[in-house]
Amino acid sequence: MRLVWTVLFVSLLSSVYCVTPTPRPADGCSSMSVRLRAFRLMAACNFTTLKEKQLKEIQAPTTNLYLPMMYLLAFCVGLPSNLLALWVLVVRTKRLPSTTLLINLSVADCLLLLMLPFRISYHFRGNHWELGEPFCRVVMAMFYGNMYGSMWCLALVAFDRYIALVHPFRARTLRTRRVSLYMTATVWLVVLAAMLPLLVSRQTYRLDDPQITTCHDALPEEEQQNFFLPYFASLFGFCFVLPFVTVVYCHCAVLHTLLAEGKRYGRAIRVTVLVLLVFIVCLLPSNILLLLTYTDSDMDGDGEDLYVPYMVSLAVSTFNSCIDPFIFYYVSEEFRQKANNVLCCRDDPEGKSSSTGQNVSSSSSQRSKSTLLSMSSHRRTPEKANTST
Repeated sequence: MRLVWTVLFVSLLSSVYCVTPTPRPADGCSSMSVRLRAFRLMAACNFTTLKEKQLKEIQAPTTNLYLPMMYLLAFCVGLPSNLLALWVLVVRTKRLPSTTLLINLSVADCLLLLMLPFRISYHFRGNHWELGEPFCRVVMAMFYGNMYGSMWCLALVAFDRYIALVHPFRARTLRTRRVSLYMTATVWLVVLAAMLPLLVSRQTYRLDDPQITTCHDALPEEEQQNFFLPYFASLFGFCFVLPFVTVVYCHCAVLHTLLAEGKRYGRAIRVTVLVLLVFIVCLLPSNILLLLTYTDSDMDGDGEDLYVPYMVSLAVSTFNSCIDPFIFYYVSEEFRQKANNVLCCRDDPEGKSSSTGQNVSSSSSQRSKSTLLSMSSHRRTPEKANTST
């Protein structure tokens, strides 16, 4: 905990310093305006800056203080809980096909959360990136790729529960190790597909006033319309809408089946509420604002007024990684038991039973051996008596 507060204090100190603005170019120079992802870049006489309104937004407390604080909260809550969930799933639970999807979801959440310290430092320093173009591409690719990969993991977990509860006779053929491996491959192919365009495109742009280098906040208009608009539109349809529809249908079918059979449905309702909370509250706003940022060109400033709402919604989307371990808790009964044992510092009862079973079997075998030896000794004594007579 001391380390976390130390990092926060250092980041706040680094964000306090301000860079002396470079003198603006003379009015006689011809200026050129190029639309970027979040702002309109003003270039004149090799001098690059932003409009006055955008300068206030990029240096406002919302982006330089509140936004990194939200990332920091998500990091401090989400990473320990996901690491604990990953350890319980890998070490304490049985390797069943159903737990494979939970392991992949936890890995995707951990990879996303590990990218947050770099975003925290970036925003605390006034949206200034100092780690170079290649690492900016890696951070943003890992951020978006694992976010959309976790959506598909949630959809596949819902589909697995749907098969187990609604179609139990098909579960023998559909809930196998081979099918779980196919689902795992699908998730990481989605992650790779979401990462690739961000890895091959430029993400950093240098400004002269203020003297900062933006990361993922700028994009030329031509590249935006021809490349990134179809890319993010396809991500919205294939990686958000399709998993969301799958989740809603599967959870509604599970609840309908439990109600029809008169079984307990309280736990299923909790799982449904948590998953819908992840999609509707955490992920829906950022995906809609992301699509509007690339498609809306009729607003004042060509959609630039969406920058602050989109960045806030993007920070809110990281809180889905904090909710996922609670979904594990209600989805898997075995995970729930093992997590309770770990948190309460209790020994594993299954390990005790297996060890006691081994002790009982060893003691019984020793007893059987001793009885056999005694029986053989009794048999040998009369034979010796007969020979002596």
